[in-house]
Amino acid sequence: MPRTASPLARVRGLLTIAPARVDHIPAFRIAVGLAIPMAVLLVTGRIEFAMYVGFGAFTGIYSRYEPTRARFRRQLLAGSMLTVCVTIGAAVAQLAPRMPEALSSWLVILVGAMVAGGSAVFVTSHGLKPGGAIFPVFATAAVASAPSVAPFWIAGLIAASVVALCVLLGLLGHWAGERHPDVVLGRDHEDVTRAELGAEFARYFVAALVAGGIGLASGLPFPYWAQVAAVAQLASPGHGARIEKGVHRLVGTVLGVVVTAFLLSFPVEPWQLVVWAVLLQFLAEMFILRNYSIALL
Repeated sequence: MPRTASPLARVRGLLTIAPARVDHIPAFRIAVGLAIPMAVLLVTGRIEFAMYVGFGAFTGIYSRYEPTRARFRRQLLAGSMLTVCVTIGAAVAQLAPRMPEALSSWLVILVGAMVAGGSAVFVTSHGLKPGGAIFPVFATAAVASAPSVAPFWIAGLIAASVVALCVLLGLLGHWAGERHPDVVLGRDHEDVTRAELGAEFARYFVAALVAGGIGLASGLPFPYWAQVAAVAQLASPGHGARIEKGVHRLVGTVLGVVVTAFLLSFPVEPWQLVVWAVLLQFLAEMFILRNYSIALL
């Protein structure tokens, strides 16, 4: 039976940076997957589509260090999932102005909860890594909560084009040396029972629904952040690991708000924001497996 880390060891983990695992290669690949389409938006003057691009670029985060064939298949699956999420979010954003504000807010929460449960089942059944539903929920709810700037089908096409780029970069990553002998592939779908998938759906759906309701009732300007925070912990195995990840997330989020406030305290042009976004994405991927709180800065 595995030993549970002591509270002191968990606190020490906040201050410890794990050894590097050729992190610069996937970090660079993921950052490039964001930089290229964002540069296209700047050149074409369509920076309002940045949200669709950003969430499509999350595809590159999946299947880190995995063999080429497994990464190709799983990034295609992850990218398809994210494209659907962006499309759903854009459809809700188009529908929301025609509804009373309270009803549209609850619609975003309910859709986010459904996506949380459904994407958790999808991720688990296909052995995708990172596990959980944080990226699908974030993509759906954020797009749904933002003003609609394009028809839902255009939003989906933009996300899909970025997904294709990230999958291509994923193929090139292995040749650049992105591999690690300690990588553990996720379980294949045939190893997961229906009961496990049902429990997974229920956990994520209830957590996202309750958290979103609390966020909405508390008057948060963006209640979906409560949903994102709730589902982020569920992917960790065991109660202790979830608490540890929650503490990391709390510390990282607070420090991240400070960093963001500092960066936005100066007058900036759109291209400068893009540069900061790409740079911070690179740094986040450099540390995400080494110290979670630092990666959230």
